[in-house]
Amino acid sequence: MSGDTATEAATALLRAYVEAFPEEVAQGLEEATPTEAAQLLSGQSAPRAAEVLQRLSPDQAAAVLAASPERGARRLLERVEPGRAAALLARLDAEERARLLGVVDPGRARELEELARYPADTAGALMDPEVAAFRDETKVGLVLKRLRRRRNRRIHDVFVVDEEGRLTGSVSLHELALSPTDTPLGRLVHGPPRHVAATAGREEIVEAMEGGALASLAVVDFDGRLLGVLRQATLVRAAEQEASVDIQTMVGASRQERALSPVRFAVKKRLPWLQINLGTAFLAASVVGLFEDTIQKVTALAILLPVVAGQSGNSGAQALAVTMRGLVLREIRVRSWPHVLLKELCVGALNGLAVAAVCSVFVYLWSGSTGLSLVIGSAMVLSMIVAGLAGAAIPTLLSALGQDPAQSSSIILTTVTDVAGFFTFLGLARLFSEML
Repeated sequence: MSGDTATEAATALLRAYVEAFPEEVAQGLEEATPTEAAQLLSGQSAPRAAEVLQRLSPDQAAAVLAASPERGARRLLERVEPGRAAALLARLDAEERARLLGVVDPGRARELEELARYPADTAGALMDPEVAAFRDETKVGLVLKRLRRRRNRRIHDVFVVDEEGRLTGSVSLHELALSPTDTPLGRLVHGPPRHVAATAGREEIVEAMEGGALASLAVVDFDGRLLGVLRQATLVRAAEQEASVDIQTMVGASRQERALSPVRFAVKKRLPWLQINLGTAFLAASVVGLFEDTIQKVTALAILLPVVAGQSGNSGAQALAVTMRGLVLREIRVRSWPHVLLKELCVGALNGLAVAAVCSVFVYLWSGSTGLSLVIGSAMVLSMIVAGLAGAAIPTLLSALGQDPAQSSSIILTTVTDVAGFFTFLGLARLFSEML
C-alpha cells in the first residue's frame, strides 16, 4: 500500500471514529494540547467537529476555538448552538474574541455579541467567565496540572460539568489537593452546588449567597450550562453601588443622581422626563377634545371613558411585562417580533371579547341603552387589541434601536393606550350617536 493510500485510509478511519464515538474523542482531546485538538477537528465535517467541541470542558473548548484556524473557527461558531458559542467566546480575552467574531457572518457575529451582553445588574454582567470547570470523568491529576497553568489563580472551587456543559457539582480546592491523582472528578462531588441564572437580579444573588458561607457562586444559563462564577468581593461591591438604581430609573431619575447631588444636576436629569409626561398627557387630552360636542350630548360617555382607558392600559401593561421579561431572559429576540405580535393580537382579541361581554351587560343594566352597550363593547375589544400589540412592539422596537426599553416603554405605552382607548370609544360614539 502506497503512502498516500495509507494516509487516506487513516483519515477515513479517523472520520468514521469521530462520527461513531464523539464522546470518546472528546475525552481523548481533554488531554491534548489546544493546537493538537484544533488540528484534529479541522479535518472533520462541521457538524461532527461542533459535536465534539460541545462535549469538551468549557476551558478546553474555548482554548481549542482560539487555536483553530480562521476557516475552522468559522465552521465551529456557525454550527455550535449560539448560547454555547457566546459562553465560550466570553472566556477569551477581548482581542481574541474580536478576532473570532471577525471571521463569521456579520449577522451571526451580532447575535453572539448580543447573547454575551447582560444587563448591568445581573449575575451575567457581574460574573467572572474564567471559571475552573472540568468534565466529571477527568482525573484529579490532570485537573491539578491544568490549574497550575492558569493565569488566574483566584480559585476556591472547581466546578464539574457533564458532556453537555451542564453544571453537576463542585469540588473544593482543598479536597482536590488531598485526593489520589487517578480519581475521577465526579466521585468527589457531594450534591448539586448552589447556583443562579445569568439573568438573576441582585436580590436573588444575595439570597443565594446568604444561604451559607460561600467563596464563589456558579452562574448558569437556562439549560443549566455553566457560564461563569460570582466571587463574593465583586458581588458585595456591585450590590453597594447598585442598591437604589432600579427605584430611581423607574420614576425617571438618573442613575448618577445621589441624595446630596446639586440641585442643578437633579433638575437637569429629572425635568426632561417630566416634560415628556406632560406632553403625552396633553396629547391624550387633545384626543378627548376632538369629541367635546359628542360628550356634551351624551354625558354618560365621560363617566365610562376611564373604564375603556383603564382596561386598555392594563392589557398593554401585561403584554409589556411579558415581552420585557422575554427580552431580558433571552427567551425571545428582536427577530421573534412577528410571532410575539401575532400571539398578543390573539390574546388581546380574546380577552377583549370576554371583558367587553361583561362590560356591555353592566352598561346596559345601568343605562338601558343598547347602543351605548354596543359602542363600549366594540371599543373595549379594539382598544385592548391595540394595547396588546403596543405592549409587545414598543420594547422590541426600542431594543432594536439600541435604547433601554425598561426606562422608556411605560411612558410610550401609557400614551398609546390612552389615545387608543379615548379615540376608539369616542370615535365609535360619534359614528353611532343616533343609537345612544
